Amino acid sequence: MQLFVALAFIFQFLPVFGVTPCRTLCGSIAIKYPFGVDDGCGAPQYRQMLNCTNDLFFVTPSGRYKVQSIDYEKKTMVVYDPAMSTCAILQPHHDFVMSDIQSVIIPPTSDTVFALLNCSIDSPVLNHYKNLCFDFAGHSCDELYGACNAFRIFHSLTNSSPPCCFTGYDTVKYMSMNILDCTHYTSVINTDSLSGIGPLDWVYGIKLSYSVPDTGCERCTRSGGTCGYDTETGVMMCLCSTSSNSTRECAAGSMGDIGGVEKLSLWTNFHAFAFVLGAFIYLM
Repeated sequence: MQLFVALAFIFQFLPVFGVTPCRTLCGSIAIKYPFGVDDGCGAPQYRQMLNCTNDLFFVTPSGRYKVQSIDYEKKTMVVYDPAMSTCAILQPHHDFVMSDIQSVIIPPTSDTVFALLNCSIDSPVLNHYKNLCFDFAGHSCDELYGACNAFRIFHSLTNSSPPCCFTGYDTVKYMSMNILDCTHYTSVINTDSLSGIGPLDWVYGIKLSYSVPDTGCERCTRSGGTCGYDTETGVMMCLCSTSSNSTRECAAGSMGDIGGVEKLSLWTNFHAFAFVLGAFIYLM
């Protein structure tokens, strides 16, 4: 009994290294700064934008959009709207709405095109705001309606091709589908490379471009910590373990680069193990 109590006393003072409260993976997608799926992780500007329930989702006022990929070098994220029409499926019209802060720090890229389909001849984008529609790599409404099984119904109902509009995110940002007077929409990414490529081979989705806040995160990461923030104040925090945090860097940061941190952690754990072993032998 005395041995058990002594060991319990010793272990409660042993340091814990490399344990972070932040998940670094959701499904097959890595979660890195500035993103986080746990509250207090990542940058406060991106708080609660991502949700992990088996798969990773981007959350906006209009719904949850499955994250297809995140490119941390190019600072882009590709999401997919499950309620969006594509060349293969026609679905009820649906608005894509982002919050004001999302529109600023993680807006759709310039090579993401929104195609407004089956528009009325009274649609504002065909009249007063027709300058919002632009040529998309030489593609036309006729081509879209003719090549895609899902969109052929628009042609068959009127025996002609109803108007459509290729436009950017700002159009759907400021005008809902009801105001635009178009029954459906789809969105296509990587449009700069789609000249001469038919709709059946387009990649449907929405690519977002995000910015990384300059909060001194690299210093925290080099020290072996994970970048996060105080959930009450939003102030940047360096999350060192499940039980200790810092405002700048973890205690091991004085060793310099991450290699030094790993060496320090191993050396400290070795001494801790030796200490416990010695105490165990002494008590025996």
